[in-house]
Amino acid sequence: QVQLVESGGGLVQPGGSLRLSCAASGRIFGFNVMGWYRQAPGNQRELVATITSSDSTTYADSVKGRFTISRDNAKNTVYLQMNSLKVEDTAVYYCNLFQLGVQLYWGQGTQVTVSS
Repeated sequence: QVQLVESGGGLVQPGGSLRLSCAASGRIFGFNVMGWYRQAPGNQRELVATITSSDSTTYADSVKGRFTISRDNAKNTVYLQMNSLKVEDTAVYYCNLFQLGVQLYWGQGTQVTVSS
């Protein structure tokens, strides 16, 4: 089993920044993919960004140039630096970990609210 714990969410004004963290623990294998997803009220959960254990990244078009995903493999932690936040970035942000081609784990989510 793998446990994921997110932190760093909160309330921020438009144009502001936040940094999310997600710490993984448990039976984690060397090669895996960690990612951030988000879900706004009434919407489906959507991809924000992913990063492999070899630091290959992907981003949703809506966050390219504003968000940066990174990871510390020694700490099994993934980060999401969010800059130039917009009202439409408001959502619950979830991290996940995918390994061995079949195992997928999710965190409990952290609320990000962008509002003036």
